[in-house]
Amino acid sequence: MIVEVVAVGTEMLLGQIVNSNAAHIGAKLAERGFDAHYSVVVGDNHERLTETIRTAIDRADAVILTGGIGPTPDDLTREAICEATAREMAFNQAYATELRERWKSLGRDLPENNLRQAEYPEGGEHLPNPKGTAPGVFLEHEDKMIFALPGVPNEMYLLLEDHVLPRLVAKAGDEAALVNRVLRSWGKGESAVAEQLDDLYHSTTNPSIAYLASGAEIKIRLSAKADTVEAADRLIAPLEAEIRDRLGSLIFAVDDETIESVLQAMLIERGWTVGAAESMTSGSVASQLSAIPGASAVFRGAVIAYATDIKMGLLDVPRETIDTYGVVSPETAMAMADGAAATLGVDVAIAVTGSAGPDAQEHPAGTVCVAVRTPEDTRARVLRMPGDRERVRVYTTTAALQLARLAITGTWWQS
Repeated sequence: MIVEVVAVGTEMLLGQIVNSNAAHIGAKLAERGFDAHYSVVVGDNHERLTETIRTAIDRADAVILTGGIGPTPDDLTREAICEATAREMAFNQAYATELRERWKSLGRDLPENNLRQAEYPEGGEHLPNPKGTAPGVFLEHEDKMIFALPGVPNEMYLLLEDHVLPRLVAKAGDEAALVNRVLRSWGKGESAVAEQLDDLYHSTTNPSIAYLASGAEIKIRLSAKADTVEAADRLIAPLEAEIRDRLGSLIFAVDDETIESVLQAMLIERGWTVGAAESMTSGSVASQLSAIPGASAVFRGAVIAYATDIKMGLLDVPRETIDTYGVVSPETAMAMADGAAATLGVDVAIAVTGSAGPDAQEHPAGTVCVAVRTPEDTRARVLRMPGDRERVRVYTTTAALQLARLAITGTWWQS
């Protein structure tokens, strides 16, 4: 079954609000194996909304609209559905009475505009909305299903779960199950990863492969459709194994796992603790390490050593190291890591020093040195980060955590 999502509201086109409803609906449809080929945003314009509905009806089996069913003059979804399906507007007298009683119980008179919410396309029905005054609308038209839901997210979520998804499932019957698995990688760009997997991308359609660049990591999404979830998992398994074999240590997590959760599990498994010594990143590495539940089991603390005298004082970085190699150097980064391990009493210490810019100092802006100290070794790597100051700092934080992962596993920094 193909389902199209139409979000109604000029405010989304103007960027005043984010269309989070479409993302939520898309995820729920995918979980149940429905195909969503289009997701459209249209403003509060009767002609354009009507044409959008007609187009959606033509190319989908079901249409879910969100927004435009409130009481104000710019709420046009009901009228547009009527015109798109050549139907008259009906009036739900029982719901109008309910609205009046609801307002009366609050000691207020019902504004006449609110009675628009008792209207619905002829032949359709209202979907109860216990969280608001705008009921949803359901209509079957030429064997197509049309749903109109409130734009308010918590109201929309409720109607989607209670009314829309059950009807879609009943209509579809034995639809296939769709399973998505996301492999998260770090260390190579999107084009390099895609090139390495190019033959797999072109040789399989079920399961299929897609790429998503997200911050400093590349996500590889594997999607398979089958009669059951178990059968879809079996389709994905050999492809996932081949990708893991090719990308090796570039793959660090799957689905909702994060680099922080992966690091935490690795440290707990080894009985190790971790801390940080940060200059350029000013505590963002420590913030990431301590952001997830259970962090206190492994994270001890951090030294923010922005100034040179702090590096020498709190971290015991030798003056001759800085004078000989500079503040932004592998040698200084390694001395910071060793100093942090001693000062904080940790098994693993992550150290960052660099030049975020925009002005060049010892090295061009974006030059970063990350060192990691483990009970087995201390090593450092020089990185060149692109972008403005904030992007350099964000990408460096991610890189520091990823290099710590490689150091803990003993893989270190293989390309």
